[in-house]
Amino acid sequence: MSEPVRIAYSPCPNDTFVFHAWAHGLVPGAPELDVTFADIDVTNGMAERGELDVLKVSYAVLPWILDEYALLPCGGALGRGCGPLVLSRGAMTPADLAGRTVAVPSERSTAYLLFRLWAASEVPGGVGKVVVLPFHEIMPAVRDGRVDAGLVIHEARFTYPGYGLTCLADMGAHWEDTTGLPIPLGAIVAKRSLGAEKLRALAEAARTSVRMAWDDPEASRAYVLEHAQEMDPAVADQHIGLYVNEFTAGLGEDGYAAVRGLLTRAAAEGLVPPLGPDALAFV
Repeated sequence: MSEPVRIAYSPCPNDTFVFHAWAHGLVPGAPELDVTFADIDVTNGMAERGELDVLKVSYAVLPWILDEYALLPCGGALGRGCGPLVLSRGAMTPADLAGRTVAVPSERSTAYLLFRLWAASEVPGGVGKVVVLPFHEIMPAVRDGRVDAGLVIHEARFTYPGYGLTCLADMGAHWEDTTGLPIPLGAIVAKRSLGAEKLRALAEAARTSVRMAWDDPEASRAYVLEHAQEMDPAVADQHIGLYVNEFTAGLGEDGYAAVRGLLTRAAAEGLVPPLGPDALAFV
């Protein structure tokens, strides 16, 4: 792999923490990376258009891209107690969302898929209008009354009280309560055209980068804070602690069950195309 691998991931602390060692040439034998930073809605679109070699995407977009991209078994974001939240300005019930306007970070995001599965059972008649906003614009939009509620991800779990907002519902808690599975959020995918050997090398580089980040957390700190959009360092640490866990090093049986469970349920509701039997298999 003499040419740099073109990769896109978010500037969020979990991604910069995970990829720091690899992006800085510290992973022995790993291919060089040509990094693009982009919000998840942008990387989802890149994947659908077949751009770049490796991408961090929403698990929800997999049914549209798995013909061209393979799911890597590591490097992504799954977990427990880390799901998206629905926020409002004041106390609301799920029923109050009927016919209302809700801001979401992407219509192909896992957060939105979890939201739609939740709303199907909890919001009689469904919500009204859905608007897509960059995730960092959603809480101000709710606070300022431009939308009735917002679906938030990332560090918003820790910062929403500062905007005077209330948590109406926790999508992750609903998912865990109804399935017992961890919450699948973000996936790492790579082009199948790279070939089996290169795909295995990419997975091993990602796994090693994760372990190196854990072994020396301070090594990545400057890189994390440089791209964290003026985030408080303590919030960045909370973000990493929540989203970088054992599933980041390897999906394992529970991780794969969570991904299959999400996409199977979503397909049954007609929200995504059905997966083929071996769609998630790695080389």
